[in-house]
Amino acid sequence: MSKLFSSIQQTLGAEAESLLGFKNPKISKERLYVPGPQFVERVFLESDRPAKVSASLKKLRNHGRLKGTGYVSILPVDQGIEHSAGASFAKNPDYFDPEKIIKLAVEGGCNAVASTLGVLGAVSSKYAGKIPFIVKLNHNDFLRYPNDYDQIMFGSVQQAYDMGATGVGATIYFGSPESKRQIQEVSVAFAEAHRKGMFTVLWCYLRNNAFKVDGVDYHDSADLTGQANHLGATIGADILKQKLPLRNGGYKALNQGDKKFGKFSEKMYTDLCSNHPIDLCRYQVLNGFAGRVGLINSGGESGGASDLAEAVKTAVVNKRAGGMGLILGRKSFQKPLKEGIQILNAVQDVYLCDEVSVV
Repeated sequence: MSKLFSSIQQTLGAEAESLLGFKNPKISKERLYVPGPQFVERVFLESDRPAKVSASLKKLRNHGRLKGTGYVSILPVDQGIEHSAGASFAKNPDYFDPEKIIKLAVEGGCNAVASTLGVLGAVSSKYAGKIPFIVKLNHNDFLRYPNDYDQIMFGSVQQAYDMGATGVGATIYFGSPESKRQIQEVSVAFAEAHRKGMFTVLWCYLRNNAFKVDGVDYHDSADLTGQANHLGATIGADILKQKLPLRNGGYKALNQGDKKFGKFSEKMYTDLCSNHPIDLCRYQVLNGFAGRVGLINSGGESGGASDLAEAVKTAVVNKRAGGMGLILGRKSFQKPLKEGIQILNAVQDVYLCDEVSVV
């Protein structure tokens, strides 16, 4: 047993056996396109992606501590818009400065940094050649009263290309009334990004108050988030960003009594998935064209002292399920630089540890 694997076990604590010893997924890994050093060659070279997009995806995978593994660790900092700058950076005001965000990604060994047009543009001449940039194109500005939720374009693909970005990202609030427009806008933007040689990352989020049923929030259910991933893959995403699923049965809950919503099969819950965290996450991977469109799970909000353990757990679940990596922000940048780097490195260690394998 390596020291690295032993450290991961200790961090997981009581959950180590359940997560590291899990051996019987509903969907075998042989049905999936599992991340690895030749992933781009195995998957994207036979797709409709231009050669320059494949080159950009290789550039992403060949940077940082995870270089050459096929896995990615991405630092996302768009919360200055999505959650307000004051609330997001109050714990560490250094990150009002765009350069400090880039330095955290670089010193933290990340494959890329994802942020706003303004943040990345402020330092692009100095850093775009030093670490892959992912420009987030749309946001919810969160400054209307009363607050509402709609992703609108803040920048263009051309602006991202002009600053030297390697990829672009966008959010769709699947399930919301605004999603009809968002799907069309993002599909067009992703097609343009591909023509310019940039890869695409989709934040596949759900948003509809109807997804909360009898006090249970199904925004993080495997069945609904899995379908969001499938839609995201369909409109040209190269990478899918999704919350780690915590439950299942969203479709069932939304079809109680006289309610009718979408379509589902009982086999989704019996043959394709169990309630084990790795199976729930694997269902998300499966919906990304059986792993052809890689899944990166989000790190979630910062909870303080438990952040490192929670981040490592999410990474273990993602990797063992067949996911491609983690996109972790608040747990790292809402801390002093040294502690932020420690958490990023702890996550990366999971993907560097051969003993934590795809089940």
